[in-house]
Amino acid sequence: MNTNRRRNRFALTLSVIAAFALLGVGCNEKKPATTGPGETTGTPTFEGPKSGKIKIVSSLPRTGSAKGQTDTIVNGIKLALEEEGYKVGDFEIVYEDLDDATAAAGQWDAQKETSNANQARDDADVMCYIGTYNSGAAKLSMPILNKAHVLMISPANTTPSLTKPNTGEKDEPGRYRPSGKVNYFRVVPTDDVQGPVAAHWAKSMNVKSVYILDDNEVYGKGIADLFKAECGELKIRTLGQESIDVKAQEFKALMQKIKNLNPGLVYFGGTTQTKAGQLAKDMVAAGITCPLMVPDGCYEQAFIESAGADVLNGRCFVTFGGLPPSELAKKGGKGKAFVDAYQKKYGKIPDEAYAVYGYESAKVALECIRKAGVKNREAIVHAAMNIKNYDGALGVWSFDENGDTTLKTMSGSKIEGGKFVFDKILEIKD
Repeated sequence: MNTNRRRNRFALTLSVIAAFALLGVGCNEKKPATTGPGETTGTPTFEGPKSGKIKIVSSLPRTGSAKGQTDTIVNGIKLALEEEGYKVGDFEIVYEDLDDATAAAGQWDAQKETSNANQARDDADVMCYIGTYNSGAAKLSMPILNKAHVLMISPANTTPSLTKPNTGEKDEPGRYRPSGKVNYFRVVPTDDVQGPVAAHWAKSMNVKSVYILDDNEVYGKGIADLFKAECGELKIRTLGQESIDVKAQEFKALMQKIKNLNPGLVYFGGTTQTKAGQLAKDMVAAGITCPLMVPDGCYEQAFIESAGADVLNGRCFVTFGGLPPSELAKKGGKGKAFVDAYQKKYGKIPDEAYAVYGYESAKVALECIRKAGVKNREAIVHAAMNIKNYDGALGVWSFDENGDTTLKTMSGSKIEGGKFVFDKILEIKD
């Protein structure tokens, strides 16, 4: 009896040891040595292949009016990969261009973005997801990719609540980080900078009153609210704020109401895809003579084409995070090198200002793969967390603890002669 008990205990011990051994084989991260409660020495090391194929995918609206903008973003991505010979160390880099828009929607689609994120999650070769273009789309893919520890880098999302606590709903940004870790990064400044500087720009134009419109979407409503709040601080009177019906074909009645209030400025928080061009046309048709100001979601040639150059010339002002390509070229350094390389490859400087953000996103993805040294999603995300003083086409910058860039440069442009013409660097002066 005693012998059998000893044998059973011995067998149980071997089973436990075997179970822990299997767990060890399944883990791909070696934890650093623990020195006390919550304290560690050194940095984690990660296991994984040191050669083979690594896939980078992008998820952007490649159908609809945003295609002109995303064409240049994808061109920027391809240029960055080409400069590295589609290789990092002994890794072959493969790029896949995914569309998160549909012809029926004419813009990004929730089902398509979710499908793209699931596809990336389930492909063991995918280590980086460059996207999204729209902040609303990011809200869907972020938690999917976070659970899978896939590095996500956005070249265009600007809504603060995706990353910053106390800038949105109570559970933001926590709801996008179900793993409890940060895997989402962006190389573009956020709207908690852009919205306020737009109000200061309006103040510098001696604007006394404004009527604010928005598209009631994550990005558009968010930046409109930030603009409105800063207008209050600057004593610019808000005559009203209204969310438009983006399915409407025209806004003549709305514009007549705004005309009767005689604002000094009309501000629209939205994008080309959410009727910015139609609003501009109806505004002019109604006889409203004050300027129109729009954010970077309208910084694309498609906006000018949808409204008509004659409608916008000399009366439309556009804010943008960073510097347009013409100004990057003037600054010299890696920004100029990017513009020159883009022009050489594609025969013209980028038509749209976000091309450089696609380029920078891809360059950062490659740097993270290089720093990680292994084909391991968590290792590559860990490398992104440690991007500091990165010297890129946008300048020298770092990712902060939220995954946001430390760059805060904003610029303002006018529309003249059917083109965006740089006007000034925008900043808030104390």
